[in-house]
Amino acid sequence: MRPDRVRRRLGMVFQGYNLFPHLTVLENIVLAPVRAHRTPREEAEARARRLLDRFGLADRAGERPDRLSGGQQQRVAIVRALATGPRALLLDEVTSALDPELVGEVLALVRDLKADGMTMVLATHEMSFAAEVADEVCFLHDGLIVERGTPQRIFEAPERAETRRFLRRLLEARRL
Repeated sequence: MRPDRVRRRLGMVFQGYNLFPHLTVLENIVLAPVRAHRTPREEAEARARRLLDRFGLADRAGERPDRLSGGQQQRVAIVRALATGPRALLLDEVTSALDPELVGEVLALVRDLKADGMTMVLATHEMSFAAEVADEVCFLHDGLIVERGTPQRIFEAPERAETRRFLRRLLEARRL
């Protein structure tokens, strides 16, 4: 299969939102469906409005991103990724740029997407969340997957020293 065809079936959510500041929320969301997927504008806007409503952002369609909170911007980024009807979502540290109280809001959205059957690859430092929702966990060290398995096995009986060190540091940080 051609790489560009695969990419068209993926949605990407970046840790820094990557919303276009000069476009409204609605314009940010319909850009890819209209330009890259050749979806008629009316159809793309209708889908975008349904998604905005689902994620509690219907009243923000005409706003620019800088008028939104960090949690709202991240929800818009998730809506934008879903607007093309992807088969899978790639989520890169979607909570790292958020205030602690907004982290739970975004993680709840990811949890809901999983419940809906969305396939996701999630890079995160939110280990308790990964343990709760992941079907499989991969531990990366120096950019390579050094261990993979079920959340239970990785978090309760890691095989690799790098994984054990990382988890030990997390436990020590929580105690502080």
